[in-house]
Amino acid sequence: MIFSSAPFLFAFLPCAVIVYYLLRGRTARNVFLTLASLFFYAWGEPWFALVMLVSILANWFVALRIDAGKHRKGWMCAGVVFDLGLLGVFKYLTFILRNVNGGFGLSLPVPQIALPIGISFFTFQAISYIVDVYRGDGRVQKNFMNVCLYISFFPQLIAGPIVRYQTFDNQIGNRRESLDDFFAGVRRFMLGLSKKVLLANNLAALVDTAFAMEASALSTAATWMAAAAYLLQVYYDFSGYSDMAIGLAKMFGFDLLENFNLPFISRSVTEFWRRWHISLATWFRDYLYIPLGGSRVKLPRLVFNMFMVWTLTGLWHGAEWTYALWGFLFFVFLAFERFSGAGKWLGKHWIGHIYMCVVVTTITVLIRSVDMAQAMEMFRSMFALDGSLLFDDTARMFIREYGVFLAASFVCALPVPKRIPEPVRAIGLAACTFAALTYVVMGSYNPFIYFNF
Repeated sequence: MIFSSAPFLFAFLPCAVIVYYLLRGRTARNVFLTLASLFFYAWGEPWFALVMLVSILANWFVALRIDAGKHRKGWMCAGVVFDLGLLGVFKYLTFILRNVNGGFGLSLPVPQIALPIGISFFTFQAISYIVDVYRGDGRVQKNFMNVCLYISFFPQLIAGPIVRYQTFDNQIGNRRESLDDFFAGVRRFMLGLSKKVLLANNLAALVDTAFAMEASALSTAATWMAAAAYLLQVYYDFSGYSDMAIGLAKMFGFDLLENFNLPFISRSVTEFWRRWHISLATWFRDYLYIPLGGSRVKLPRLVFNMFMVWTLTGLWHGAEWTYALWGFLFFVFLAFERFSGAGKWLGKHWIGHIYMCVVVTTITVLIRSVDMAQAMEMFRSMFALDGSLLFDDTARMFIREYGVFLAASFVCALPVPKRIPEPVRAIGLAACTFAALTYVVMGSYNPFIYFNF
């Protein structure tokens, strides 16, 4: 079930809100939210919920053993290994076996394992739970249902934001719902729905058309439009989901952390990643980068720490070499900015904004390409290395059919909307929501990109 689908908008969500507020008592409401979240996740593929329940049960038990005081570190390590092993089997086993067969000329059977939606997200939350309990940053939950609620909470279950246990712990039993917060949540949800349906889905049409063509048949201008459209599609798809998740959580009295902060106003790749997918970047910082030694180490180890974080960030997004290269290239530019001092210089000059846009747009082509060969063809076309025309009829068609959506996407990615008077914004949001709901009723299934991660 996805947030921008008719079953969710017109059946699940209204029923969940009505029943939740009819119930009295924190325990009853928490139990209902847990059961509703499990139903939400099981919709369409019930066995996915069984996989998640196994993960929840294992992490609940491990946290209890950590809290018991004996062999605390051993239990914590065992829990992390279990979580990563579960993720590895479902997400990476096929990739590993395929590459082993290709690299060593073997014929090992390669199972086609269905990937449970959102497994990368709820696995990281499970790790956060047991590590936070081990560090003393959060209380152990003896109540299994509370652990289940933390990991399966439906607003953020499938595509984040990745919620830290220490930020969720107190809200399980000590949150207050209010009418003001409820309507603030509704407005935030409406904003996210409009981003997803009106911008991301329409940009997807341009992107799908371009990437279905031979890159050599695209002009340089058409290729850049497709690459920029894909980056913006990902942004509005994912930030739209985050807006909806934050809004939904607020409707039930929970506060989730922000996941995006105007990333396209950045003047360096470093600043971009401080503003983009904040919950993932800070998760890797706190649970991998700092435990590896962070920045308090000698230069070779610092470079290694950064390399590990960004290569794994790439593979977290997808089990393909294109994702690994995507992460590695971000490591290269982040290391360049840090060790050369270029990041500070770029942050003071307008050219830094152009540099950031070119670098991020180019690298992001990797994760939309079917394989490395298509990515290389796109790169050659983008930089006119294959004799491509600079401008052609395809570029004109993109402008004619999708120019309005591209222009709106560029404007909305900047702080411009915040400068519009509140009454005008409210009317605009209502109109966009009406249009989005019309699309939902009349449109086709179009899942969120980050469901695949």
